[in-house]
Amino acid sequence: MRQRVITAVVALIIFIPIIIAGGIWVDIAAAVLGLIALSELLVMRNKLIVSWEALLSGLAVLVVILPDFWQQLISKNIETSFIVYFLVVLMLMYTVFSRNRFSFDDAAVLTLGVLYIGFGFHFFIEARAVSFTMLLFALLIVWITDSGAYMIGRKLGRHKLAPNISPNKTWEGSIGGTVVAVIIVGIYCYFYPVGNFSFPVTLLLILVLSIIGQIGDLVESALKRYYGVKDSGKILPGHGGILDRFDSLLLVLPALHLLAFI
Repeated sequence: MRQRVITAVVALIIFIPIIIAGGIWVDIAAAVLGLIALSELLVMRNKLIVSWEALLSGLAVLVVILPDFWQQLISKNIETSFIVYFLVVLMLMYTVFSRNRFSFDDAAVLTLGVLYIGFGFHFFIEARAVSFTMLLFALLIVWITDSGAYMIGRKLGRHKLAPNISPNKTWEGSIGGTVVAVIIVGIYCYFYPVGNFSFPVTLLLILVLSIIGQIGDLVESALKRYYGVKDSGKILPGHGGILDRFDSLLLVLPALHLLAFI
């Protein structure tokens, strides 16, 4: 517990100034976090993080996270989606040259990982580009839902939510975390409005985003369960890896775009 608290404090001391500063600092942070998250997927897949597949998938995830940077660097006439496609094709070609040491399945997993991780961190940048208030809105939904679900689940939890994937989660904790998030983030939005919605609609969307965040958590739990690992990585002592910490945000942030917040 002490290690978890120390890690959290140190991480926040680094993280909060970055998101307050915005701009290039958030771009760099998103790119670094995305590459680390992808490396965790490679390790779970028993692939080397210094390899051709790591290089190609790493470039692809950077293209998704930082599309404006790549378009300015290469050409405004080349769509970033085509660059990602080209890198995926190179991975498919590598299955031939590696004599199936790197297989079609491996290429498929990394392509999915590039989209999952890349779009999540891309919209991290986009949310901060709208405003600090918008990014904090997303962070609060995830943090408060997670904390509320943990505390209420410990006190009142009786019915398992997904016992085969995450045995410690309960329906009581899940519902309680969402209710707490709607109340606290709703108060935040009353004083610092986000989006162009009425207050009642904003409360409804907070509820939806809170549920999406919990689904994101379960998706990453299912991933770890499939690969037989407790944590996605060890970069954050007591907390696991970047995927462990950003699993909910990787779905919530793109959802902000789909729901017309950003």
